[in-house]
Amino acid sequence: MNAPEARAGRVLRRWKLWLIPGVLSALVALVLSLLYMGGILTPSDSLHRLPIALVDADAGPPLPGHSAPLGAELADAVAAGTPPGQVQWQRLSRERAQEQLAAGKVYGALVVPEDFSRTVAALTADQASARPVLLTLTNPGTGSLASSLASQITQQAAHRSSRSIGEQLTAAVPNAPPTARLLLADPVDVQVQQGHPIARHTGLGLSAFYYTLLLVLAGFLSANLVHNGVDTALGYADSEIGPWHSRRPTVPINRTQTLVVKMVMTAGLSAVTTTMIMLATVGILNMDAPHLPLLWVFSFCACVAVGLGVQAINAAFGTLGQLVAMFVFIAFALPSSGATIPLQATPSFYRFLGAFEPMRQVAGGVRAILYFDAQADAGLTRGWVMIAVGFVVALVFGFAMTHYYDRKGLHRMVPSPS
Repeated sequence: MNAPEARAGRVLRRWKLWLIPGVLSALVALVLSLLYMGGILTPSDSLHRLPIALVDADAGPPLPGHSAPLGAELADAVAAGTPPGQVQWQRLSRERAQEQLAAGKVYGALVVPEDFSRTVAALTADQASARPVLLTLTNPGTGSLASSLASQITQQAAHRSSRSIGEQLTAAVPNAPPTARLLLADPVDVQVQQGHPIARHTGLGLSAFYYTLLLVLAGFLSANLVHNGVDTALGYADSEIGPWHSRRPTVPINRTQTLVVKMVMTAGLSAVTTTMIMLATVGILNMDAPHLPLLWVFSFCACVAVGLGVQAINAAFGTLGQLVAMFVFIAFALPSSGATIPLQATPSFYRFLGAFEPMRQVAGGVRAILYFDAQADAGLTRGWVMIAVGFVVALVFGFAMTHYYDRKGLHRMVPSPS
């Protein structure tokens, strides 16, 4: 005789039914909120050695009473006037600073031009033909927020220097007319220019981040689709589409061979997903993307590395693996990617994650290809190395776990439905 059909109300009254989903949902919501919001709320307060170039090209001559050109004094004052540890001022020549900007090594630059001392001296001699200029150079390829933070810091330093110079000039010309005193009080014209311009269709330097996010999501989702599809096809999971439910006969196969099937399929489908991403972003949406063959190969390898990592985690943790993989490749990776907020403007926990989290490594390589002419030291070499490391780790971890389960006799075999 068939047992009576259960009612929803009776099922819902079982407190144990609520326990695991409730605890996991609460923990996931709590951790995600702390991770995502903790990395973005105080970028200015979290600054740690933000790299900015400081260029003193001032050729003099020294002003009366000074032993060195004004630019040297200004550069020393700028470096000393920044709170310790917040900014990594890099004293560079103009040519070297341009190279660092073009490689994404610095987020901006403050430049003292060659004629700075001469134009300042002309103000006190009433021979001024133009105001002295300080240049602040931005680097939008490093990300809009990173470039903006650097620009704010360099502009503030330039304006402080202008007021300091103004005090010296006002004291040197005490009888200047009121109009001239206004000019002498804040004499420097602070000009903002792009130090390394990027193309127009780049989302103000955010296209690298969103393209990277697409690669990681594609690898993550494709791997999970393959994982569930293979388990269904081999008879280890039910197939349910709408009201239709079925279960295939179980295919006798061990965990290691199942993982081989899933990883090979994941690698093969990565070629399809990579092509579709490039077709949509570059072909249809016209994203500016130089070095297309290199971009495709790098994107494919990134998708494969992410996908194999997901398969390894699923093989090790079973049903819980999809949640673990979500934290590894999405939850921890997004706030530590350094693609929207530079790691130098995040708390130390995110800088630690950024050393190995996959999205950080992929974003560096994509940014180098899209904005910095695919230079190896712009992040491309590190991207390739870390993708290779991720590939090896996924294979070793995944097959080590499945081999262990198989050797212990922890098989997935279940009776086939009659």
